[in-house]
Amino acid sequence: MSEIAENLSLILGKIRDACLRSGREPNAVELIAVSKTFPAQSVREAFEAGQLVFGESKIQEAEPKIAALPGSLHWHFIGRVQRNKVRKILQDFEVIHAIDSLRLASYTNEIAGELGLFPRVFLQVNIGGESSKGGFDPAVLRAEMEELLTLGRLEILGLMCIPPAGADAESARPWFVALRELRDALELEFSFKLPALSMGMSGDYEVAIEEGATHVRVGSAIFGKRSYRVDGELG
Repeated sequence: MSEIAENLSLILGKIRDACLRSGREPNAVELIAVSKTFPAQSVREAFEAGQLVFGESKIQEAEPKIAALPGSLHWHFIGRVQRNKVRKILQDFEVIHAIDSLRLASYTNEIAGELGLFPRVFLQVNIGGESSKGGFDPAVLRAEMEELLTLGRLEILGLMCIPPAGADAESARPWFVALRELRDALELEFSFKLPALSMGMSGDYEVAIEEGATHVRVGSAIFGKRSYRVDGELG
């Protein structure tokens, strides 16, 4: 068994344990293997170990991997979305994790209409109010939610966040709680289901699951240490 396969097995076991601790079904959480900066061969090893869902953050890096790997893989775009890349992202990825403004959502909806697509998306929330990170301010999201829900081409799955950096996994818990509570409040106010929460990365995914994550973005714990920092470390 390869090191990547061993890492995957370990992480899937921890995901199951975290689900059980929080009274959830073991299959309640989807693992996104964040393969950004890692070569196609590493993705292939993970695929051969049974992993089907992968996350990338740059079109120019992802395209050759997607072309070289089996068509049965599922690709999530987890990086910051640039307007001039929206068309390609929609063509190559099944899910977008970082729709961070009404303007971007409206444009994505427009391009999806041109392409005849109904993309699944997460709304990124800047839950810690950090100037270095993108995302909706919670108050702005609440004010714009009604208009977001009129964008008929977008299937809004739920909310995504990247919590402020902390000393340990527990320091992220209040931010995960805040995202879950915001989701619950929006569901109640707008009578619209937002079933998914994309939160939790290599260092804190177990805590995120305990607080309601449905999608966790794990990269370095599967593939190994990256040689450089990318996109605010979304996975």
